Amino acid sequence: MSMADLTHVFRPRPARILADLRRRLRVSELWLIVLSVGVGAMAGGLAVLQVRISHTVQMLIYHIDFEEHLSASARITLLESLWLPAGGVALGVLSWAVARRRSAPLVDVVEANALHGGALPLVDSAIVCGQTLISNGVGGSVGLEAAYAQAGGAAASFLGRKLKLRRHDMRILVGAGAGAAIGAAFGAPLTGAFYAFEIVIGSYTPSAIAPVAAACLASVVSSQALGGIPYSIQIQTERAPDVAAYMLYGGLGLVCAMIGIAIMHITARVDQAVRSLPFPGYLRPMIGGFLLAAYALWSPQTMSAGHGALHLDLSFGGATISFLATIFVLKTLASMTALGFGFRGGLFFASLFLGTLLGQIYAKLLAFTPLAEHLSTQNAALVGMGALAVAIIGGPLTMSFLVLESTRDFGVAAATLAAALIASTVVRERFGYSFSTWRLHLRGESIRSARDVGWMRSLTAGRMMRLDVRTFAADGTVAEFRARFPLGSTTRVILIDATGRYAGIVLTAAAFADDVPPEGKVLDLAINKDATLRSEQDIEAIMRAFDAAEAEDLAVVDEEGRVLGLVGEAYVTRRYASELERQHLDLYGEAKL
Repeated sequence: MSMADLTHVFRPRPARILADLRRRLRVSELWLIVLSVGVGAMAGGLAVLQVRISHTVQMLIYHIDFEEHLSASARITLLESLWLPAGGVALGVLSWAVARRRSAPLVDVVEANALHGGALPLVDSAIVCGQTLISNGVGGSVGLEAAYAQAGGAAASFLGRKLKLRRHDMRILVGAGAGAAIGAAFGAPLTGAFYAFEIVIGSYTPSAIAPVAAACLASVVSSQALGGIPYSIQIQTERAPDVAAYMLYGGLGLVCAMIGIAIMHITARVDQAVRSLPFPGYLRPMIGGFLLAAYALWSPQTMSAGHGALHLDLSFGGATISFLATIFVLKTLASMTALGFGFRGGLFFASLFLGTLLGQIYAKLLAFTPLAEHLSTQNAALVGMGALAVAIIGGPLTMSFLVLESTRDFGVAAATLAAALIASTVVRERFGYSFSTWRLHLRGESIRSARDVGWMRSLTAGRMMRLDVRTFAADGTVAEFRARFPLGSTTRVILIDATGRYAGIVLTAAAFADDVPPEGKVLDLAINKDATLRSEQDIEAIMRAFDAAEAEDLAVVDEEGRVLGLVGEAYVTRRYASELERQHLDLYGEAKL
């Protein structure tokens, strides 16, 4: 019996089971599906737990019943509104305590999948969920959807790290966990699955379909078993859209795109303006809380995510354009204020609520034209709901399936998809970001989706450079160079000046040309004197540098210009092609075959 067999026999049983599970997960997609079912069940349970915590807090401090939603309240008293700045104080203290222990920003589920291969720290996730529960619990104009996705993704990431999953499998599992949580929240497994594909994973891949679908189905079953009440959107559709209606809904999609871009731009400006205020960071949520209290006193529909307000406004069919526009403006301002002043949460459901208002306004304005007979207010509310959510959050299929699972009406779902595709195309063309990636862009990141770009950033010049470089003094002569580096000894030599800094690259063959005088300075033969790489540059930046310099080799230097190594364009191209092929194999599930 070999030593490996003896080690396996005498290994503790839990460790042996874990090792066997790791091995099976690495060679069989079926075991990844089984693991995804467990992750989905956990995500469903975490979603139920979070909504109950938040709603219990709202029941206690605002005296609402279990079946009621805060945003559907008739009025909020002045004393009750003070819970908003009180919640701001709690958020400020928590943010201050976090800032004392860390300087790096918290990692969310989209960033984890795009940049870190699905690695989502539990501590970061716990902080994000805690901040979101406080923000939503006291009535801040944000939703819990960010906390749902964060918790589901964190549970998946924790299990994936314990089981040492491959990068691609880890990303699938994290996407499945986040999507499962959203599916559980809405009781809509298809919505959760496409949320995972479009928002968290960043692509539709054959290898991800079964794990994600299994996780989302398990989450809905788990949520129902635990007594969870999904955020059902109960809207009765009217007549099926005709050809003219499709064209009009396309116009609504265009309007939603423009307004969605404006909302994201203004939210970013509010955030920047708040950061420039002469107040300590921990006081900003409290100040924002007072502003939110003013909005809440004006209309309670600005509070929380807006579930109750959505149903209230749709059931009250006689709402005027001025009323709908007022609520739209107030809710938009409240959401911007909450996010800008440090409340934590998402715009997922807020964008759905705003979309229903915008759809109704659009239909009521067209009621003054001969086109009115082709539109219904209820259908326009549904289409606007999906289109505006796509403009802000992204995911045209996600929102279209949400409409389909809410209404069971394929005609309205198709109209929503048409408007959503128009909104998505315009936003991508004119803006290029969803809300989550836009906020990452403001932090200096360049990602535009959750598509995996972390592998590219791991291929840096420092990791790919050759260390066995030949150097020569830049003030030496050609004769000295020829004596030290005869033909065939090396193809290129890096020149170093008197201070030890990079001065250029000399091709050995160029020094032996017939028209080069032996007494000449070798520095006169140097190329790429000003073109260098830094060790932290990733492969994308390296390839751009090669194109700009039109060079075959570039030196890697440190901050002071001292040579660290040499990178060749041919090697970089081969390495990129190899990694890209591996990524494609992962996408189609062929890497394990």
